[in-house]
Amino acid sequence: MSVPATPLAPPGQPKKAATAAWIGSALEYYDFFIYGSAAALIFPDVFFDESDPATATLLSLATFGVAYAARPVGALFLGHFGDRVGRKKIMVFTLILMGLSTFLIGCLPTREQVGTLAPVLLVLCRVLQGISAAGEQASANSMTLEHAPPGRRGFFTSFTLSGTQGGQLLATLVFIPVAALPEDQLLSWGWRIPFWMSVAVAVVGYVIRRKLEETPAFAQQAATEGVEKLPLVVLFREHWADVLRVIGGALIASVSTIFTVWALSYATSDSVGMDRSSMLWVGALANLVALAAIPLWATLSDRIGRRPVFLIGAAGSAVTMFLYLWAISTGSYPLTLLLGIVAFGVVYSAANGVWPSFYGEMFTTRVRLSGMAIGTQIGFAVAGFAVTFAAEIAGPDGDDWSAVALFTAALCVPPVIAALTARETHKIPTERLGERSAREAEQPESVRA
Repeated sequence: MSVPATPLAPPGQPKKAATAAWIGSALEYYDFFIYGSAAALIFPDVFFDESDPATATLLSLATFGVAYAARPVGALFLGHFGDRVGRKKIMVFTLILMGLSTFLIGCLPTREQVGTLAPVLLVLCRVLQGISAAGEQASANSMTLEHAPPGRRGFFTSFTLSGTQGGQLLATLVFIPVAALPEDQLLSWGWRIPFWMSVAVAVVGYVIRRKLEETPAFAQQAATEGVEKLPLVVLFREHWADVLRVIGGALIASVSTIFTVWALSYATSDSVGMDRSSMLWVGALANLVALAAIPLWATLSDRIGRRPVFLIGAAGSAVTMFLYLWAISTGSYPLTLLLGIVAFGVVYSAANGVWPSFYGEMFTTRVRLSGMAIGTQIGFAVAGFAVTFAAEIAGPDGDDWSAVALFTAALCVPPVIAALTARETHKIPTERLGERSAREAEQPESVRA
């Protein structure tokens, strides 16, 4: 049975979809990484017991991972509804939920004011952030992929991850002047400002997303075959191997969390003693480079394929993160800045820029959002707690950077295996993505025989 070609998106819609994905992801990850910076630098003093700084830091970093634990649960629900009611509605919902939960964090009372209730409320808001993030990238990636013109799916879907880097850059730039405040002002009211500022970005993102049209692929699926009543059943029956590949591939996000949170905490600890603002600038400049690198890597994947570009990022990150953490241990700021830009801004961007198209092309339209959401969020959950594990692995003084580097390299192995066992999909038409016949067509003739 021939599959009708997916109609092209109306003129201008691919760009609108990419813009909506960019600004939504920028907000989501501005909020997410504002929390990461605060968890490393502020929250041990504000929400946890100051009499035991090491334990306070460990607990604070653990709350960063709580959102990742909530993400698989959110992915089950948001993935189901995204494949039932469409990509646009989920994109709007996740934007509102993230903006609200982040604003509420800025309003929370401290441990000194309400005791142990303070960290409980913090964890609750963090869970809401995690649920929101569970559906954000999968819905934005599905929206841009299904709107993208033929031969440019890699480039257009990369805008979701460019938005992620943009949000991380914005979060870092906002936190630099806040971190420079006098200690008493920083811990009393200064840390709240970045969380309150998320409201402005949320309003802009909401306006843009409300005007976006549903994708031609989803509209055609709904009009012809209809949507699946239970997308998860179809997903695990027909695409279980690809879900496992996405889970393994998503562990590459450990590089980001180690770079953003643990390395920042380590560099500003007493054992190294780097300045907080200076280290935040390392993250800012690395993200600035990533904004340029991500679409370039994605464009390359439209020409040579998703697998080789993803492999460059996954295998290369295992090496460059080792060099970056070593540079921090030397206390040399120029060396740390250079290797931070290379590791995170350039090499990691290869995997980061191509995974939205690489994962999304593994699934059919009827289960694409579910497959991406569940696969990525389970992998991201491990990546989120990688920061907590790193804090334990680093020893009682928190300065065993080589153990953390080896741990990070080990987490890069499953993504490499996932890419090596995946099929290449960059030349398959959108309407044929994820089909059994399309998978067989990609295999060598000797295998098909």
